[in-house]
Amino acid sequence: MPIETRQLEPGIAEVVIDHPPVNALDTATWFELADAVTGAGRPADQRALVLRAEGRGFCAGVDIKELQRRGNEALVEVNRGCAAAFAAVYDCEVPVIAAVHGFCLGGGIGLVGNADIVVASDDATFGLPEVDRGALGAATHLARLVPAHKLREMVYTATAVSAEELARFGSVATVVPASGLVEAALGLARQLATKSPTILRRAKESLNAIDPVDVRRSYRMEQGFTYELHVRGVADEQRQAFVEKRQADTSR
Repeated sequence: MPIETRQLEPGIAEVVIDHPPVNALDTATWFELADAVTGAGRPADQRALVLRAEGRGFCAGVDIKELQRRGNEALVEVNRGCAAAFAAVYDCEVPVIAAVHGFCLGGGIGLVGNADIVVASDDATFGLPEVDRGALGAATHLARLVPAHKLREMVYTATAVSAEELARFGSVATVVPASGLVEAALGLARQLATKSPTILRRAKESLNAIDPVDVRRSYRMEQGFTYELHVRGVADEQRQAFVEKRQADTSR
């Protein structure tokens, strides 16, 4: 199964992404992830949720090959799936700790940016390659991880940054060797497991309520520009070039 839910200890659950080769998620898996995160946070005695992945990296975003294979309907469906998964992390009833290793790209940024706490391995990198893929989106969530001008640089250039750099910004709580990533996330979860589950839930609800940006609305607005690029045909060229492993036509 590409998404697995486990109860690690009393009050601590984990949701694991395991969708080889690179954890690029198709439409069905985005919705499955949304359901798993929501369900794992629902029990009244739950206090924390660890979101992590197996394999080469945390998440490579959407499955571009699915988009090229299925066309317009796939684009609509996967955008809704991403929105559902990102919102599930944000609205999860308990704090979500994202444990990131390897690459965290595109939709991975949407998940991590909406998490409550982020821990990362020293090989982790974070980026939005959307401009090179004919899409826009998840800048809403990247804005929660980096300062405004760094956000613009990363979006325009499609370059990634290291976990160490995010730690300097304060958006990654700790950077550890890859071998210690799960234990680092679990250590934070155990701290939360000593708290009142009722108070933790109200704390998360109150923090969401005072956010200056409505992340759901902001992300859906970004997706509208992806639709525009798709309709104009520019996005299709960028995606097909990625699938064919060639240089895209950037004349438009």
